[in-house]
Amino acid sequence: MLIRRLALLALCSSALACTVSPIQASSPTPAGSSSELEEPRVRAVVEQYLHGLKFNDVASLRAAFAPDAKLLWVRRDGTMGQLSQEDWYKGFAASAGKEEEGDLIISSVDITGDVAAVKVVETYPKEVYVDYLNLLRAGGQWRIVNKVYTRWSR
Repeated sequence: MLIRRLALLALCSSALACTVSPIQASSPTPAGSSSELEEPRVRAVVEQYLHGLKFNDVASLRAAFAPDAKLLWVRRDGTMGQLSQEDWYKGFAASAGKEEEGDLIISSVDITGDVAAVKVVETYPKEVYVDYLNLLRAGGQWRIVNKVYTRWSR
């Protein structure tokens, strides 16, 4: 009796799996919010962020980030680190306006509706950083709401 029930359960499960379509790799974008139209806007916000990094320009960083955005990384001891926006901006104060050596590029952009994910690679003389930025479009304006990153020595 138990074997019959298990067999019936397995048969029903496989039948359901066949009728439910899997999530497609590239999700459709809702009508009226074409990612082709939005990509330049997302890139403009990320370029503002990169300008802020390159020139230690806090005003550019503030313009790119939502005020309550999170900055997270894994510390060298393996624990998670988090900075507030204000603490992060303080780190730029001593070098305000100074141009940093390095190449900062947008590696990929993925947009679905009102959300975007952007990968940035920053190659400096001594370190490489890879940032994953999440952006939201609220009130028609894109802003970075989350940054997670990793780094390693060159």
